[in-house]
Parts: sequence; structure tokens; C-alpha cells
Amino acid sequence: MSMFAAPGAYDRAITVFSPDGRLFQVEYAMELVNRGATILGIQCPEGVVLGSEENIETLEEAEYSWKIFKVDEHVGAAIVGLSSDARILTDQARIYAQSNKLTYDEPIDVEVVTKRICDIMQMYTQHAGVRPFGVSLIFGGVDKSGTRVFGTHPSGTYRGYKATALGAGRETVITILKEEYREDMSLEETKKLAVKCLVKALEARQLPPRIKIAIIPAGTKRLEMLTDETVEGYIKELGSSK
Repeated sequence: MSMFAAPGAYDRAITVFSPDGRLFQVEYAMELVNRGATILGIQCPEGVVLGSEENIETLEEAEYSWKIFKVDEHVGAAIVGLSSDARILTDQARIYAQSNKLTYDEPIDVEVVTKRICDIMQMYTQHAGVRPFGVSLIFGGVDKSGTRVFGTHPSGTYRGYKATALGAGRETVITILKEEYREDMSLEETKKLAVKCLVKALEARQLPPRIKIAIIPAGTKRLEMLTDETVEGYIKELGSSK
């Protein structure tokens, strides 16, 4: 690295590139994402599964800690990073979804809502006096194109995935997905794989298996949160199969 590319000289303003072409504020935001609770999204022909770790403190009420948001009936988003930033972006995604329904009389495409949120995130990397959003989202849903999963980056870029993960346990999850994911999986198999990925990611960091799972079946196109009892059943099944 050039001696002039030290972060201290170029990370005070989001609009200034370092001599080697880096925006340090964006990289700092991504580092925040990489340290957050693990989230994942997996698609299969029968639907989409979104999952997240839930780090709930002893005295905290569980219903006020969540990382999976309902954007529209057919679209959900899992978030990692600053929950305050995520709340603003998911609220904006909901507005886009309702506006699209009022304007075109049809549900918004998953990629369209992802792109519009990424447009906002990109704008905050290009103007002075602001900072990047310290959050990444995995959008999942079912639209006229089929089952879709998209992952976003604090810079405002997004990519489509068959299965992906973000957060502290990403490497563990991606390793399992590369070995066990199949494009012809059933929704039931996909749910079990999502639970396995998150449990293994937590075990690798010696944390208790507290997770949330949401599904969007291709048939109903309606987001459903699995109950804690259902998820616990999958965790016990995973434990008994070892």
C-alpha cells in the first residue's frame, strides 16, 4: 500500500478516494456488517427461506428483538448491522412496495425493491456530510419470475443468489451451503438446511442456538414466521441426527 493511503488521511470524508481507489468509510461499514449476527437466505423451487441469529439479553423482551422484517406479503428482508439504519431502509422498502401496488395494481418484484433500496444506500456514499448505512440486507421473496434472493452491500451494490449469508458466521454457513445446497431441494429440506447452517455458525462461536426462521412458499406467496416451537423441533432433530 502507498504511504499516502493510510486510513487516517482519507477516512474523514465519504467523498474522498484514497490513492489506491478505496472508500474507507464504506469498508468500515462492511466491517460492522461482518461482525454482526449471522443471517441467510436460501431459495428453492417451492419457496424462499430467510434465517437469522437472535442475540437476546436475559432481561430483554424477545418480541422487541428481530432481524427479519416483512416488506410485503410476498417479500421479506433479513438484516445485519445497525438495526436503526435497517429500520429506515425497511420502512422505505414497504413504502415502495405499497406505492407499486397502488400505481401498477400488482405486487412489486423482489429485484425492483432491492434496487430501489440500494439506490438510497449508494446515494449515501456520494454526498458530503453523511455516512454510509451500516447495514446489509438479504431480500427474499416470490414474484412473477419465481423465487428470488438478493444480497446488498453498504456501497449500494446488490447481487442475486441461490443461497447466501452475511455476518459473523458467514464463512461457516457458506461452507455448508456449498456442500449441501441443491437447486431441486424441497421447502422442508431448505428449512432444515437453514437451521443447520445457523446452529453450526453459533456453535463455532460457542453461542446458544437461538434463531428465527421465516418462509415464503411459492404457492401462497405469503411470508410466514415459524414459531419458536417449530424451530426448536428442527434443532432437536438436527441434534439427534449427529
